[in-house]
Amino acid sequence: MRILEAAADTLMPHVPGLSREDLMALLELPPRPEMGDIAFPCFTLAKILRMSPATIAIDFADKLNIPGSNASVEGIRAVALGSYLNLFFEPKIWGLRIATDATKPKYGSSHAGYGKRVVIDLSSPNIAKPFGVGHLRSTVIGSALANLYAACGWDVVKVNHIGDWGTQFGKLMEAYRLWGNEDKLAIEPIRESLRLYVRFHEEAEGNPALVDAGRDWFRRLEQGDPEAERLWRYFVGVSMEEFERVYARLGVTFDHTLGESFYNDKMEPVVDELRAKGILEESDGAQVVRLEEEGLPPCLILKSNGTTIYPTRDLATAIYRKTVMDADRMLYVVGAEQALHFDQVFAVLRRLGHEWAVNCEHVPFGLMKIQGKKMSTRKGKVVFLDEVLDEAVQKALEAASKSNLHPDEAIHVAEAVGIGAVIFGDLRGNRMSEIDFALDEMLRFEGDTGPYVQYTHARTVRLIEKGKAAGITSLHLDGLEVFSSVSTDGWACLKTIDSFPDAVRDAVRLNEPSVVARHLLDLAKTFNRFYRNERILTNDTTESASRLHLTEAVGAVLRIGLGLLGLRAPERM
Repeated sequence: MRILEAAADTLMPHVPGLSREDLMALLELPPRPEMGDIAFPCFTLAKILRMSPATIAIDFADKLNIPGSNASVEGIRAVALGSYLNLFFEPKIWGLRIATDATKPKYGSSHAGYGKRVVIDLSSPNIAKPFGVGHLRSTVIGSALANLYAACGWDVVKVNHIGDWGTQFGKLMEAYRLWGNEDKLAIEPIRESLRLYVRFHEEAEGNPALVDAGRDWFRRLEQGDPEAERLWRYFVGVSMEEFERVYARLGVTFDHTLGESFYNDKMEPVVDELRAKGILEESDGAQVVRLEEEGLPPCLILKSNGTTIYPTRDLATAIYRKTVMDADRMLYVVGAEQALHFDQVFAVLRRLGHEWAVNCEHVPFGLMKIQGKKMSTRKGKVVFLDEVLDEAVQKALEAASKSNLHPDEAIHVAEAVGIGAVIFGDLRGNRMSEIDFALDEMLRFEGDTGPYVQYTHARTVRLIEKGKAAGITSLHLDGLEVFSSVSTDGWACLKTIDSFPDAVRDAVRLNEPSVVARHLLDLAKTFNRFYRNERILTNDTTESASRLHLTEAVGAVLRIGLGLLGLRAPERM
């Protein structure tokens, strides 16, 4: 049992009017270690018990500290500090429990979402456009959330909603007709497609007829024109090959990859339902759903020429995910600039009477910038993610080559560290914060970086190997007394380990992977402080075994946490 849960169970018989869940929500961490391990504010009970908070704290402390009483709990000491009741946990008892629990498989997991399914929409790049650094955020945030939800017992379905439909394909087809080169496309299909797309927009600024030609190509595609379909299938095929290669490097997989085109035959029933329920109205020739009561502008459903638009497609998508994929919850990991779009789509679903729309949630994130500037595909201002990963791995390989690693192992480690640095660099901060991409900063082995956490994990592995070589392992532990001499730094490590399940739970509750990333940084820093101040292997076998057990627990939590975020945990660096 973890100390937070033990604190709640200890206090429950003495706190009238509070459920266990409410009680746990009130528990706090004292501002300084010498003030205890868990603090309970007694203000909530003042009215119920008709006593001052300070008096309640003293009364509770007296009851909990009576040896042999029903209120007394072994290894927990209560102290009244003003209006707070603070609990001190004995390391010699709780340290071993915490370390032993942390080394069990799937530590930090729970069954909170058991029996429920969440469909997560993530990544969703556009066909015939490069997989740039700008696509990284949706991909790694969504993948981390999928891992975290699965750890909390949810049945997770990951969907890559590929942008494979729309007028941009008509533009690309017209550009290919005018300036395309089959040989160049065969050699570098994505880069050549980008060049054509950029040139189209440059030429269109002085030649509006190009835009009309692009629209005509898309009209031909919608009507099943053989040449338009041939070009569309070509661009889709080469793009998916490129995407899959990048996903493999990131370690990201999907349960379904469904393009926007998949929903072409599913939009008409949505429009018919909107008409049948009297929700669809004409506005300047277009068809809209008015959302004034929701405080939102009208949601465009059909253009004046009768064609559908993004909201129509996303309505059909949501209904499909509910009725066919059987989603209990839907997450859309998409940039913050699309907030209004999703507000409108969810509002229209509610207008249709779909009560489950309350379980649809947009998970926004801030922009990824390069040197403070936003990227733009139309202007060709794109940094290819594959090139960034190559550079990150190369820089990590330069560092690994200076170690004692075998060349083949160095390459494996460099791939894990380089790509891990990029992923962690995205996830370490609040997802709503903008990121100014700085690769050198992400690759540092000190500070708030992925390599720092990975290196700390490798350090724990090395220490355990040294212990085994000296004939000392955590198996030498003999009874509870083994943790009787835990230092302040060691106890701080154990308490950080103990709160890891809370970090996983909070990351899911907030849809915020950075909660786990920051927790891993805290654990790595706490352990490295312990490592600097304490000798792990001493002449005392019991003491060494105790510290190795703590080290093993730290390594286990770092490995699990890194895996949840999508990083590998090398054993040597």
